[in-house]
Amino acid sequence: MSSRRPGTVIKESWSPIAGDVIVSNWVSWAEILWLAFRFNPIYVMPVTEPQTSATTQSSSPISRTPGRRTGTGSAAVAPAHRSSTPRAQVLGFCRVSLLFILRHTGQGPLLSTKSGYTSLEEIRRGADRPLVIFPECTTSNGRALLRFADIFLEKSVPSKNYNVLVMCIRYDPPTSLAPTLTLSIPTKFNPLAHIFAVASGLKPLTASIRLLAPSEGPSAPTFLASEVISGDVGEDTLSAACAGLIAQLGKFKKVNFGWEDKVAFLDLYRQKSTR
Repeated sequence: MSSRRPGTVIKESWSPIAGDVIVSNWVSWAEILWLAFRFNPIYVMPVTEPQTSATTQSSSPISRTPGRRTGTGSAAVAPAHRSSTPRAQVLGFCRVSLLFILRHTGQGPLLSTKSGYTSLEEIRRGADRPLVIFPECTTSNGRALLRFADIFLEKSVPSKNYNVLVMCIRYDPPTSLAPTLTLSIPTKFNPLAHIFAVASGLKPLTASIRLLAPSEGPSAPTFLASEVISGDVGEDTLSAACAGLIAQLGKFKKVNFGWEDKVAFLDLYRQKSTR
């Protein structure tokens, strides 16, 4: 038997049905519209508890020793060190509209103080269309894959009773003639300002969308999670497998920072902007 190579071009149908789950990285509003046009899916967003100030402060500890200590005229400055924020628990999920998720692009997950939630399985069982979920829980800059949240806890690998389909999206970097479709920092009138900026570009923008063949995905009977993940993945093997597949499919580098770090950054950015 030949070894599995995620991303190999195979002529297979990619036709998700009601109750199937499409998993993708999240970079912009553009892939949301593409998915809406192609599959008419149900968009699902994770719901978490609000981050505490202690969590936000611990997201970016800096170790630095300023000053002259060697007596030779050189400054002994220790290298900066930044650790990732601990994972926040996903309490449940909420079904959202197309317009809502477009408006929410670039933000973090929904908060339990503002939104009700239920289990992903309950939403899936009542779905009349395929589901789309972005395990990064926010948009990245398109150059790496953020740490996936634990969204498939206690789910077996290979997945049973429904298909988990994996895709990835990449956009061209910005140039002097055109902006990028990537939207990592949301704006007040999100995403209208970005849409106008993209529309005013002088160079056509392109996107690369790759759909993993179902026979190579985490629902295939022969799928082995150990081929795409390594190390301690915690309790959510299926999310880790999806992350590994997307990283290989899009040739992304995986980072240990997650949506928690981005929310902490956005909070700090907004605080400084209002001063």
